[in-house]
Amino acid sequence: MSNKMGGSFLAHRTPQVANLERRLFLKRGLSVGALALLAGCELTDAESVQKVLWAMSGWNDRVQDWLFDPSRLAPEFPESRITRPFPFNGYYSESEVPVIDGTDYRLELGGMIRDAKPWRLPELYALPQVSQVTRHICVEGWSAIGKWSGVRFSDFLQRVGADTTAKYVGFQCADDYSTSIDMATALHPQTLLALRYADEILPPKYGFPMKLRMPTKLGFKNPKHIAAIFVTNENPGGYWEDKGYNWFSGS
Repeated sequence: MSNKMGGSFLAHRTPQVANLERRLFLKRGLSVGALALLAGCELTDAESVQKVLWAMSGWNDRVQDWLFDPSRLAPEFPESRITRPFPFNGYYSESEVPVIDGTDYRLELGGMIRDAKPWRLPELYALPQVSQVTRHICVEGWSAIGKWSGVRFSDFLQRVGADTTAKYVGFQCADDYSTSIDMATALHPQTLLALRYADEILPPKYGFPMKLRMPTKLGFKNPKHIAAIFVTNENPGGYWEDKGYNWFSGS
């Protein structure tokens, strides 16, 4: 395409195209901004570099939050595309997966939630269920497609009287893992309290008794073996986030 033709096209481009270009520019600008800020640091000064990197990570979170479209759905696939076997992933080996007694399980609720009574598994299984076949994207560079079924998280938050004007939802897990998400992602229609995998009760290696499934987030943001959920205006961080992983981590 010649410069003349390109100029003509740009003069008549739609607002949607202009918005897409702005988003791509901002995403590509993140790494450039980091390098520009680091250029002013003495690289042998680890504390200064860490401060800059944490500042860039916070800015990255804010930009991703601004770019996130709560009405945009992640791709869904036919069941023929499911990855078999679906891989195990965790911050420990598969032999260390916790064994949780479902008969004694209670999902604890806290923070800015009106009806914070604990929930037993039969009560959760009795709620309306939905399914999705979506791609899990790991920060390590691999991906896999699986079928998840459970309670739409936005419906559950509404049912328990969560304050959806709050900023964050935090998760504490039975394996001592923790993470937190923004409220917009919590209310996304594809965010599930997953109770089943491939139409079977969730296996321990995939997070029994409950996993939060978010196809709009990287895999490490999807907590397994959830023991407690709380709503707050203070960013709770998380296991990997406190070690320097990007907090928003959209996929």
